Amino acid sequence: MRILLYTGKGGVGKTSISAATAIRCAQLGYRTAVLSTDPAHSLGDSFDRPIGNELTELAPNLWGQEIDLLNQMDKYWGRVQGYLNALFSWQGMDELVAEETSVLPGMEELASLMQITYLADSGDYDVIIIDAAPTGSTLQLLSLPDIARWYLEKIFPFQRRTVQLARPVVKRISDIPIPDEDFFDSIEGLVGFLARMSELLSNPTISSMRIVLNPEKMVVKEAQRAYTYLNLYGYAVDAVICNRVFPQELMDGYFDQWKIAQRQNLELVRECFHPLPIFEIPFFRQEVTGMEMLRLMADTVFGADPVRGGEGDPTRHFYIGKPQEVLRQNGHYVLSIPLPLVEREQVHLHRSVFDELVVRIGNWKRNIALPLGLAKLEIDGATYVEDRLNIRFALAESTPEPPAESLQPNAWQALRARFGGKAT
Repeated sequence: MRILLYTGKGGVGKTSISAATAIRCAQLGYRTAVLSTDPAHSLGDSFDRPIGNELTELAPNLWGQEIDLLNQMDKYWGRVQGYLNALFSWQGMDELVAEETSVLPGMEELASLMQITYLADSGDYDVIIIDAAPTGSTLQLLSLPDIARWYLEKIFPFQRRTVQLARPVVKRISDIPIPDEDFFDSIEGLVGFLARMSELLSNPTISSMRIVLNPEKMVVKEAQRAYTYLNLYGYAVDAVICNRVFPQELMDGYFDQWKIAQRQNLELVRECFHPLPIFEIPFFRQEVTGMEMLRLMADTVFGADPVRGGEGDPTRHFYIGKPQEVLRQNGHYVLSIPLPLVEREQVHLHRSVFDELVVRIGNWKRNIALPLGLAKLEIDGATYVEDRLNIRFALAESTPEPPAESLQPNAWQALRARFGGKAT
C-alpha cells in the first residue's frame, strides 16, 4: 500500500496534481482513493463532477471523497465534545458558545486526516492520495499525534484514576458534570487513532510527501520551510512538483520578464531541494479540469505511457534516503545534509537575513530554511562525515536539553541572529 500526500501553499495546484496522480494510479490497476482534507474543497471542481462526503466512484479503480469536517468531528470527537458542552453549560456559558468552545483548534482538520487511517486499515485500497490543506495547517496537524501520544502516556492515566476515586464524593456534594468511563474510552481511542495515523505517515516505505509549488520566489520560500519542517518531523519527501512553468515557445513579449523571473526561480528550486527530483508542469493552454486535462497533466509529470511502469508509475519512490535531517547529539542540535564528493575545506557557511543557512561550495550555493528552534541558536562548527555535512548548533546554557521526541518547531521562539563561519 502507498500513501501520497501533496502539500504546498494555497493556490499552487495541489488539487489538480492530486487528481491527476489518482487517475494515473487507477489506469495502472491500483485501487485508488483520493481525499480532500482542505476545508475549502475543490476536488469535485477538478474532476468537473460532484463529490460528496462518502467515497464516490469516479472511474474504474478510482474513488474520491471530500471529507465533511462536521461529520468527522462527530465521529471522533462527539462524546468528548458532549461532556465539554455539559461542563461549560453548567458554568453558565451560552449553549451555542459552549458548543463552539468545546472544539479544540485544528480538531476539525485533524479529524479529517483520520480518514486516512480508516481507509488504510480497511485493506480496500492500494493507493491513498491526500489533497492536503495549505502548508501551515498541514504541518501543525502532522505534529499533533506526538503531542497527543505524550498526553496519553504521561497525564491520561493519572487523570482517569483521579476521577474514578473522586466521582462518588463529588456526586454527593455537587451537581458538576463528571466524565464517565465512556468519555475516557473515547479519548483513548482518539489518541490511538492519532498514533496509528502518525505511524502510517512517518513510515517511508508506505508514505511519501510531495511538495507542490509555483516558480515564484514567495512560494518557493514557503515550500522550502515546509520541506525543512517535514524532515524535522520525520516525514519522507520524495519529490517536488513545480507547476505552471511558462513554456519556452511562449513568445508574447508581455511575458518576457515573467519568463526571466521563472528561470531564476527554477534555479533556486534546484538549489533548495537538491537532491530531490523536480517535476516541471507547464502552464497549459486551458484550465486543468475534467478527465481529459487531468490525464494530460499525468502524462506530463509521470510519462505518456501508463503501462510502462518505471517513471510512469506515481507510486514509485522517487527518492530514497534522508536528504535533510535534524537530530540531537551531545548537547547540540545537528542539521545534517548530504554533500557527496566534496572536500570540507571547500564548504563555507553563513546565515542570510531571512533565517536561512547558506551553504556555499565554490560557485554552487544552497539555501536551507532553518526551523525556529535553530534560528535562535549559535553555530558551533560543522563536520563532514560519510558524505554528509553535519552542522552543529549549541544549546543555550540556561535551556535544559529536551528529549529528542520533543523537538517540535511550534514550541520554539524565534530570535533573529546572524553568524558566519567555515566548516571545520
